Amino acid sequence: MPEKNPKSALNVMNGVNQPSQINEEALRKLKRPRQPEVAEFVAGIREGNRTLLSKAITLVESSLHIHQEKAQLIIEECLKSCVHKPGNQSIRIGITGVPGVGKSTFIESFGKYLTTSGHKIAVLAIDPSSSRSKGSILGDKTRMEELSIDPNAFIRPSPSAGTLGGVARKTRETILLCEAAGFDIILVETVGVGQSETEVHGMVDFFLLLMLAGAGDELQGIKRGIIEMADAILINKADGDNVKNACVARSEYANALHFFPPAPSGWNPVVATCSSRTGKGIPEIWKIISEYRELTFQNGYFNQRRLEQSRKVFFDSIEDALKSHFFSNKEIHNQLHSFEKEILEDKINPYKAAQMLLAKYFTLSPSSGK
Repeated sequence: MPEKNPKSALNVMNGVNQPSQINEEALRKLKRPRQPEVAEFVAGIREGNRTLLSKAITLVESSLHIHQEKAQLIIEECLKSCVHKPGNQSIRIGITGVPGVGKSTFIESFGKYLTTSGHKIAVLAIDPSSSRSKGSILGDKTRMEELSIDPNAFIRPSPSAGTLGGVARKTRETILLCEAAGFDIILVETVGVGQSETEVHGMVDFFLLLMLAGAGDELQGIKRGIIEMADAILINKADGDNVKNACVARSEYANALHFFPPAPSGWNPVVATCSSRTGKGIPEIWKIISEYRELTFQNGYFNQRRLEQSRKVFFDSIEDALKSHFFSNKEIHNQLHSFEKEILEDKINPYKAAQMLLAKYFTLSPSSGK
């Protein structure tokens, strides 16, 4: 067979290489990054790595068992580095008030003042969750535009998920992680829903209640319960034409506080006014909190309160673990929906159904249903 002439036009030319049908770059982006180990999390948090801090908080808030186990190990390691001497502790400030009182605006103004004074602050903003969709807007970062880009501030919005008092389920653990990351002031902004704010009061050192002048008497049922717990009452939006009304409200609340029993801290609650918009009165708020801290350090109440909070965490942790174990049990889970259906069809008394399900749970061995 004669050899082909390389110069002949009949020779087949090499075609253009076709691109791969798989987008390697997109595939690389889709690959889930490796989850850091516990030691990496702890080292990063102690160094102030915000990315690892945020990821650790996400693990804390997760309902997955494997995430919860890892989160607890991270918290335990972080606690080992915490100094428990009262003089070295951060201060946890709960901020509450009725919706529309200006909590987010106040926190941004107050937070900017603190960061310019050399403090590192963490804002744990609790957003209300929908009772229908269970979703939450988590819009506090958009409302605190300046503070959200401050290098000395960390804002973490979390959904309340129906928790009592408008407090995220794992707010206590989040506070510990933020303190381990070097934040010396923790601000906990709550939904502001009334009497159940006792949950917030039970996890902070100082409880600040924001109020508006001329709110009317329709809120007295809510205010009574919160005022008894408040370490300071702040009349917000004291600017423009509202300054006179704010001063009148301050006098009224100051007079009302005389009818309340003395606080166990030895501190007399203070009423003040401020304008989050102009910044007037903001430095005085920090002065009040500093005076409270100094007094309670000296009389031992500050550390005693922290120990009481630890005791509450102890019981709450047991309750959460039992509840989680109950609902994660496969046999219980299977019968739960059956009883629920019978209740909705009015075939069984709900109290009896609960007793029967609990009796079933108590007869199971700890490892059954896993």
